Amino acid sequence: QVQLVESGGGLVQPGGSLRLSCAVSGVTVDYYDIGWFRQAPGKQREGVACISRSDGSTYYGASVKGRFTISRDNAKNTVYLQMNSLKPEDTAVYHCGVCYGLGDFGFWGQGTQVTVSS
Repeated sequence: QVQLVESGGGLVQPGGSLRLSCAVSGVTVDYYDIGWFRQAPGKQREGVACISRSDGSTYYGASVKGRFTISRDNAKNTVYLQMNSLKPEDTAVYHCGVCYGLGDFGFWGQGTQVTVSS
């Protein structure tokens, strides 16, 4: 069974950067489409980015497009989310999971907290 463990969250100032990691086990990282979604208190879950298992194509939510980049390292069986130009509204718990579309995820991990604040 697929397992996913997120890491790399933390506190960062507005305009700063963070890189999140999602270590995948149980399957190879290109067995499924893998992606990231976030959950902030009082807000709906929001799909952030996904990477295709077949050709590595990527797609992003409108609020992060141009600032965030999803990638994967097959040798390390890990998916990354590079987050640049962070804003306070990016504050949330970020989860990686099997991506069926930006609005639909399965088998997600426990998440990593990202806080953007001065």
